[in-house]
Amino acid sequence: MSSSTAKPTSSFLALLDRAGMQLILGVLIVVCCLTVRNFGSPENIMNLLLQVSTVGIVATTMLFCLASGNFDLSVGTLIPAGGVLCALVLRHGGGLALATVTALAFGAFVGLVNGVVVARFKINPLITTLSTMMMVRGAAFVFADGKSIGIANETMLNLANFAFPVIRSSTGNILFQITLPVWICLGLFGVFGFILQRTTFGRNTLAIGGNEEAARLAGINVTRVKITIFVLQGIVASLAGVLLAARLGIGDPKTAQGSELSIISACVLGGVSLSGGIGRMSYVIAGVFIMGIVENAMNLLNIDSFYQYIVRGAILLSAVMLDQLKQRRG
Repeated sequence: MSSSTAKPTSSFLALLDRAGMQLILGVLIVVCCLTVRNFGSPENIMNLLLQVSTVGIVATTMLFCLASGNFDLSVGTLIPAGGVLCALVLRHGGGLALATVTALAFGAFVGLVNGVVVARFKINPLITTLSTMMMVRGAAFVFADGKSIGIANETMLNLANFAFPVIRSSTGNILFQITLPVWICLGLFGVFGFILQRTTFGRNTLAIGGNEEAARLAGINVTRVKITIFVLQGIVASLAGVLLAARLGIGDPKTAQGSELSIISACVLGGVSLSGGIGRMSYVIAGVFIMGIVENAMNLLNIDSFYQYIVRGAILLSAVMLDQLKQRRG
């Protein structure tokens, strides 16, 4: 092969590595707008943004877990546990601030346990977070006594419904608005994206995922960075649970089942490497919206939920295979 042919080929592959999923996301949006009825309506777009906000919020810190060469399965149970704890404190007369802080503190504690066991005791993160996932699920059912806890606090219920108008008609009617959970998700995209790319902590995270021993020899406190990542993951997962409980009006230990796989799938699908050392927030955003759009389109097309499980599993498998192909080519 001539050098002139090789250069365009390598440039094309490099473009796919950098922005392949963003291109797929753009194509997917166009296809869905043309083929799925009501997909492009303002009501559905607002609903789509709200639907992906839970996965998007937790994916912002899952990015750090994966980029450091770890992952966290306990987030799928921390989400409902956070909502249950918040609802429980409200039921017993606590204010919204106390209820939220309690939920976030519980998430931080679980993250601390995960971080210490993984970083200090060198236990495999799969076994560690699978164990805490089961314990947190049990704790959530114990907190709730096996039942959902209704939320009567008007301030909390308004959290999910509080919206900022974005587009108004000439008569003043609201055509498009974004609710608070979506704004929080977008804000976390920006904050954690900046931290990963522009701060020492972010660079240390990627360095640990790329080569942990080299990072340690370079003077990075690997243990402290890993523990911090897991604590942040726990806090953010509990925050997502509080916002989800506000949306549903209940703290239910049965919500968000299997969400940990959707969160990891979104990150890996976007291009975050399971082996660590590679990740950008733009990758996560693309993965989150691809997963969300596919699920939203299937719901609009009235595809049975059993088939949707098959599609989600196929997306996860495809994401892992793409990650392996990138590593081999690299």
